[in-house]
Amino acid sequence: MEMISEFLSSVSFFWLLTTTAFLLLLFLLPLCHGYFSKQILENLPPGPPRLPILGNLHQLGRLPHVSLYRLSQQYGPVMHLRLGQVPALIVSSSEMAKEVLKVHDTKCCSRPDSYGMRKLSYNQKDISFSPYGDYWREMRKLCVIEIFTVKRVRSFQHVRDQEIAKFVALISKEALDPDTKLIHLDKKIFSLAKNIICEVAFGSSFHGEKFKEDEIQKTIQDVMKVTSGFCAADFFPYYGWIIDLLSGFRHKMEKCFTEVDKFNESVIKEHLDPSRPQLNHQDITDILLALSNDETAALRLSKDHIKAVFVDLFLASIDTSSGTIIWAMSELSKNPRVMRKVQAEIREITGNKSQVDESEIEKLKYFKMVVKETLRLHPPVPLLLPRESMQFCKIGGYNVYPKTRIFVNAWAIGRDTNTWYKPEEFSPERFEDSEIDFKGQHYEFIPFGAGRRMCPAMTMGLASVESILANLLYCFDWQLPDGMKPEDINMEEEVGLTINKKFPLQLVPIKHEIQT
Repeated sequence: MEMISEFLSSVSFFWLLTTTAFLLLLFLLPLCHGYFSKQILENLPPGPPRLPILGNLHQLGRLPHVSLYRLSQQYGPVMHLRLGQVPALIVSSSEMAKEVLKVHDTKCCSRPDSYGMRKLSYNQKDISFSPYGDYWREMRKLCVIEIFTVKRVRSFQHVRDQEIAKFVALISKEALDPDTKLIHLDKKIFSLAKNIICEVAFGSSFHGEKFKEDEIQKTIQDVMKVTSGFCAADFFPYYGWIIDLLSGFRHKMEKCFTEVDKFNESVIKEHLDPSRPQLNHQDITDILLALSNDETAALRLSKDHIKAVFVDLFLASIDTSSGTIIWAMSELSKNPRVMRKVQAEIREITGNKSQVDESEIEKLKYFKMVVKETLRLHPPVPLLLPRESMQFCKIGGYNVYPKTRIFVNAWAIGRDTNTWYKPEEFSPERFEDSEIDFKGQHYEFIPFGAGRRMCPAMTMGLASVESILANLLYCFDWQLPDGMKPEDINMEEEVGLTINKKFPLQLVPIKHEIQT
């Protein structure tokens, strides 16, 4: 018994010693890495002091784009930070953005590896988060030529028209109900944007019995929540996976991926069913499945490729579109003069039709300015999607080494007093007689990015935003709840995968009577 006791004691001591040594090694590795990095890296951009281990992570705050904007006021438009073990470059001016997105685009156009996005994108088989290389080039070319063309976007106009007509009918019914005091516009706009994107992507299967609306809504919200959560492995490559494991993040990600994959698999299975009713138009799933059968294609699509595109559509379209519309309605409600002016233009051009025709939106000059001004103040992804440098280059005269994570603060650039007059004011007139646009050529206004990694689905997203917003303003007059003034509207932001309003927008709809 004594021998057994001694053996167990020695094993316990050995296990304790091994565990302690392992944890000590994990602690020392990043310190050693940081020490040797300091000996090698020279001429780095200025930046705030940092803490051991954490670096500057503690300075990001609840709203990182705002915290980084304030730091840039002290340290300049190009800053160097240490986010855990990851070196980061923060760009906050149009001049520096041009250097990253145009001058050194080929050297700074990859994506950093992220455990969460790697998982959800079926091991980086999507467009948005895959690293720069031959695969990304072929995938982007395929999607840009086959899915996101102007012609293809226009072919889905009937979907937008039908869903908007249903939405207008629903709100009209509520507006006539004497018990309706106000409506929560956020949830309704999110649901409308979701319906449009899902109908475009999945077609009739979306409305089938297999897919319940509340289940789809929950899946989308779970994806948004988990992708905006803190993943320690992204900032502490040596030992972050342990933190993610203990915190439950990995379990949540696995569960979320299982739900997403189940939905994606069901959509593809339904489309491959030979008994499926044939429609008079193709949805995006039909297009991708047809491409997967093309034996001459440079990139032969598998199921995982198609599923990864689905995830991009969820992340890049629904939340960004609905968020932009809510910010526009919030700004217009705070600025009644602008609201009246844009409604007068829409109603004059539209005449006595039941809803705004998309072909007439190009004639709405002031309306277009309202959309631009909304995107200037509220870019959907304020720090854009992070880039990663692949080669050594110089930005603003400072050294940028390979594997540096690069954040372009589009939110800060839209508020730069060197570019914009009274940038905090919502003033669509600033775009009158101005050539500045958001198509990637004017670096003072880049809500969709620029260069090789510019958002490929911009045209599709804008079509939904403009059509929904124009009809909201045409079909209804919007009033604030009793006793509420425009200046009382809370414009506080809430961080997530995109930036949305923290507090819901509640308005009273009054049906606009069409003169016959």
